[in-house]
Amino acid sequence: MARIKKVRLSKFTKLPKRKVQNYAPGTLKYVGSKAKTVSKVEIIDYSPSQAESFFTEHVQQAFRFKTTEEVTWINIDGLSDVEVIQQLGDHYNLHPLIQEDIVTTNQRPKLDEYDDYLFIVFKMLYYNDAGELMFEHISMVVGFGYVLTFQESDGDVFESVRDRIKNDKGRIRKAGADYLMFALLDAVVDNYFAVIESLHDRIELIEDVLFESHEYDTDITGDIQQLKKEVLKIRRAVTPLREVINRLEKSDIDMIDSKTHDYVRDLYHHILQISESLDLYREMIWSLMDMHMTNISNRMNEIMKVLTIMASIFIPLTFMAGIYGMNFENMPELKFKYGYFVLWGLMIIVFLMMLWYFRRKKWI
Repeated sequence: MARIKKVRLSKFTKLPKRKVQNYAPGTLKYVGSKAKTVSKVEIIDYSPSQAESFFTEHVQQAFRFKTTEEVTWINIDGLSDVEVIQQLGDHYNLHPLIQEDIVTTNQRPKLDEYDDYLFIVFKMLYYNDAGELMFEHISMVVGFGYVLTFQESDGDVFESVRDRIKNDKGRIRKAGADYLMFALLDAVVDNYFAVIESLHDRIELIEDVLFESHEYDTDITGDIQQLKKEVLKIRRAVTPLREVINRLEKSDIDMIDSKTHDYVRDLYHHILQISESLDLYREMIWSLMDMHMTNISNRMNEIMKVLTIMASIFIPLTFMAGIYGMNFENMPELKFKYGYFVLWGLMIIVFLMMLWYFRRKKWI
């Protein structure tokens, strides 16, 4: 036990030491892996009769939309430039802690209610071109007549929402900022369905390989472990978001219209379905690992059975060869002219009889 503890401690001492950074509450310090990115500001201002959309690198151009009659969606791509976040946050009177949470990407999904706006944190999940599962931190501020979204980098799952605004599809341009909030959350949740469908296909593929393969494949073990990690990460994003949407559905906030509550309720049912599917897939992945280990054990048992049968066959033959290999002078069969051939015949008969017996018992 002392040796085992020593080995484990030596492994842990090789882990990199993490620096603890303690800043004053409300300090804007970007915490993420996508640093040195230029913040890009997208502004979409719309009403039932018109829609205006443009990009800019100067956040000051968004300030004039605060007092307009239309609904304004301001989307920030890139969080490393904290000055842009602070300028926009100060203009919309966002609490310093809210601004801090926007640039802290390790926040779990949550909902904070303030007097004149809502603050929502969630995770956007998607597969990139290389087939890797990507997690992106998204922050959303919903107020009367405006929605602010903050993303880590370019690219998102909101193209369908932009298309509906620009082409006046559905009821989004006829509704307020609360419906835009729902539409953005709905786009994220719909993409969750695409992610878990991909997980389901990979689980079925591995299951088929395990049933059909009769050889040990180290890649299967790695694939199952990768699936386990992905499911755990997705659960960490989905489970808290389920609580957020549940709070939105049950809240009586003035800025959320009663009609929008019906859509949020439907969205909650979707996220609940995703959560239940993830629980099911998690159990399936554990079953895949058990099945894989069972296959390995069965193959090992088959190998041991063959070796045992071979040893069982050669034990009596070795015994007979050992008897007649002893160097005694007075052995009855030593002077027999055909003793060598008789011994070979007897050994072959024993070999065949043992094979017949093993086949009768269905051991081979």
